[in-house]
Amino acid sequence: MASLKSIKKRIVSVKNTRQITKAMKMVSAAKLRRAQENVVSARPYAKKIFEVLQSLAANQESASHPLLARRDSKKLLMVVMTSDRGLCGGFNSNLCKAGERFIREKQQDYEQISILAVGRKGFEYMKNRQTVYRNFSNVMAKPTYQTAATIAHEIIEAYQNEQFDQVVLLYNSFRTVMSQDITFQQLLPVEREEKGVIEETPVEFIYEPSLKDILHEILPKNVEVQVYKAMLESVAGEHGARMTAMDSASKNASEMIGKLTLQYNRARQAAITTELMEIISGAESIKG
Repeated sequence: MASLKSIKKRIVSVKNTRQITKAMKMVSAAKLRRAQENVVSARPYAKKIFEVLQSLAANQESASHPLLARRDSKKLLMVVMTSDRGLCGGFNSNLCKAGERFIREKQQDYEQISILAVGRKGFEYMKNRQTVYRNFSNVMAKPTYQTAATIAHEIIEAYQNEQFDQVVLLYNSFRTVMSQDITFQQLLPVEREEKGVIEETPVEFIYEPSLKDILHEILPKNVEVQVYKAMLESVAGEHGARMTAMDSASKNASEMIGKLTLQYNRARQAAITTELMEIISGAESIKG
C-alpha cells in the first residue's frame, strides 16, 4: 500500500488540477457567449451573399470570371480549420481524422491533394501525413475579417493560377455547447444554382454596373465571407468543446479525490492499528 505521504501528495496535486480545469471552464464559458453571438450574426449574411452569387452566376451563359471556371478536378486543396490550442476533447482530432478519411476515399479521383492549415493543431496533425501548401497558425485566438481576407486571397490566387482545380473547406460547425458538426463545404469553383421550373411571370433585372463587374466584386467577397464565417464557427465550437471537456475533467478530478481520500483514511487507520498492536504487544511482553 502507498505511504500516507505519497497519497496526500497526490490528493493535493489532483486538487490543484481541478482548480485549473474549473478556471478554464469559466474562461471558455465567458468567451463562448461572445463567440456564439458572432456566429449568429455572421450566418445570415454569409448565407445571403452565397444565394445572391448563385443567382447571378445562373444568369451567366458562360464563365465570365476565373472563379466560375470549371476545370477537370485533378488537384484538390483542402482548407482544414482547427484551433491553435488543445484541451478541448476530440474537437481537433475528430476533424482531422474526418479529413484523413475523406482524402483516403477520394485519393483515386485526384492526382494531387494538398492541405492549407488554419490553426496549429491541424498543421501538426497533417504535416507528416499530407502535403501542406500553406500554414496559418496562431490566428484562431481572435479571428478577424482581415485575417480571413488574407487566407481567402491566398486561396483565390492559387485557384486562378491553376495550382488547384477545386477547393474544399473543412471545419467544425457550431451547433450546441455539447456538439459540433464536421462540415465539408466546396469553396471553389462556386456551385451554380440549377435553374428550376420557369416562373409564369419571369422577373428581368437591370444590372448597374454590368453583371460582369458585379461578379468581379462579389465573387472574391464571397470567399472571404465564407472563410470568416467558418473561422467564427470553429472558434465557437472550440470554446464549447473546451467547456465540456474541462467540466468532465473537473468531475473526474472530484471522483479521484474522493477515492484517494478513502484510500488515505484506510491507510491511516491501518497505520494506527499497527502502532496500537505494537504498543499492546510491547506492554504484554514487559508484563510477562
